[in-house]
Amino acid sequence: MRPNKSLSAAQAENCAITALSFLAADPERLGRFLALTGLGPENIRAAAAEPRFLLSVLDHLLADESLLLAFAANNNLAPEEVARARATLDPDTAREQ
Repeated sequence: MRPNKSLSAAQAENCAITALSFLAADPERLGRFLALTGLGPENIRAAAAEPRFLLSVLDHLLADESLLLAFAANNNLAPEEVARARATLDPDTAREQ
């Protein structure tokens, strides 16, 4: 993703899916995400089909600076790209800012 450029919906979705993979790669990170969202391993697939699920993944990263920075470094992204991806997936929030 290019810094300071708007993202397409597909790029934003890809960022969120990459973030979910990042969380799932570490049992501790995934466990914390599941605990905070109230999801369990048995219903995460069903939740992933919900339109706002990818937003919740990005919200989770944005709420924890150390996690956000680790994700960004791991994926060679600027942390701001995660915020841009979130705004792209939820245009209502972007208009409020």
